[in-house]
Amino acid sequence: MTSPRPRSPLHERHSAVLPDWLSLYYERPLEITHGEGRHVWDADGNRYLDFFGGILTTMTAHALPEVTKAVSEQAGRIIHSSTLYLNRPMVELAERIAALSGIPDARVFFTTSGTEANDTALLLATAYRSSNQVLAMRNSYHGRSFSTVSVTGNRGWSPTGYSPLQTTYVHGAVRDRGPFAALDDAAFTAACVADLKDLLGHTRTPAALIAEPVQGVGGFTMPPDGLYAAFREVLAERGVLWISDEVQTGWGRTGDHFWGWQAHADNGPPDIVTFAKGIGNGMSVGGVIARAEIMNCIDTNSISTFGGSPVTMAAGLANLSYVLEHDLQGNARRVGGLLLERLRATAARVDAVRAVRGRGLMAGVELVRPGTGEASPERAAAVIEAARERGLLIGKGGGHDTSVLRIAPPLTLTVAEAEEGAEIMDRALRAL
Repeated sequence: MTSPRPRSPLHERHSAVLPDWLSLYYERPLEITHGEGRHVWDADGNRYLDFFGGILTTMTAHALPEVTKAVSEQAGRIIHSSTLYLNRPMVELAERIAALSGIPDARVFFTTSGTEANDTALLLATAYRSSNQVLAMRNSYHGRSFSTVSVTGNRGWSPTGYSPLQTTYVHGAVRDRGPFAALDDAAFTAACVADLKDLLGHTRTPAALIAEPVQGVGGFTMPPDGLYAAFREVLAERGVLWISDEVQTGWGRTGDHFWGWQAHADNGPPDIVTFAKGIGNGMSVGGVIARAEIMNCIDTNSISTFGGSPVTMAAGLANLSYVLEHDLQGNARRVGGLLLERLRATAARVDAVRAVRGRGLMAGVELVRPGTGEASPERAAAVIEAARERGLLIGKGGGHDTSVLRIAPPLTLTVAEAEEGAEIMDRALRAL
């Protein structure tokens, strides 16, 4: 029996002062020291192709000159003032996001994270509807705060059963598992809608449904296009709001659409949209978009000390301009399509791969014990290690079993880099 490798000095220091539940990837946790484009380097000088971008946060590129220049210039003027003062970069970014949102008479509130954005959306919805009843999707993840944990349907990320909300979980976000998996898309959607109607007959009228168009932590699972539009028809009859959690799907990452909700857009935009991660390209930016009557329903004083900071807003403005001017949504569609095609070709030769799914530059590779369909977290862990050894960083997720490899490179990924990453994935998966 081999003894475990000794911890690095930094890992020892980390363990001495930080919580045990603060997850680290890899048997030998990685210290990333710097990055450029789609690559990062560790403290030992090893170079990696980054296909996870700090959990989809370095959305555009590492050390993107336009963003670093904007941050440096703004920091040289003023770093912080709070929302108690007028803030030109915050107003300018809010104007651009409101115009892109599709929500009429939109208002934007900035936070520092996706957790805080979803927490704010739940506050708005419950205050507006005078109800603490919430609908959420099974296998979902919405953050780590007390309220967002209480609407998280993935038990691996829900550490307490206590909650300020009464949450009921709905079928539909996981297409290929569960009681309706064998149905075709139309029948699947009809069955989920019927289940939703039945559920509403047994509960008090909820304030809102919160849903990710593509479940991130859940393993890049998604319903058939149009499911949330069908849900909304049912919900709108009762005045129930639709909150679209776009923390991972926004800004063109899905390729086909700028927002994930647009795959379900038959009857207009959501009532509330939340965002974070990619818009700051690594800076701490999150936020909520809602029509004015919902956003303005709060009748008490409120501020944000750090949300909308001049420096993070400058980063967001520069990053959003780059995304739009360089058609990174189109790049996600083109290069992401190539990457998914290559991953599916590999999967056809590997018995342990149950499914490859995704959209744009979001790809999930689900691993199982061959011949059983049972999730295989140990295989996912082995592939992540094998990919790292070959110079590629990827993530993992799924239900409580974390058996899905999550692949989400920066949106500037080139064809050559997609081919390189796919080749490494091929070798790592076949090493099983």
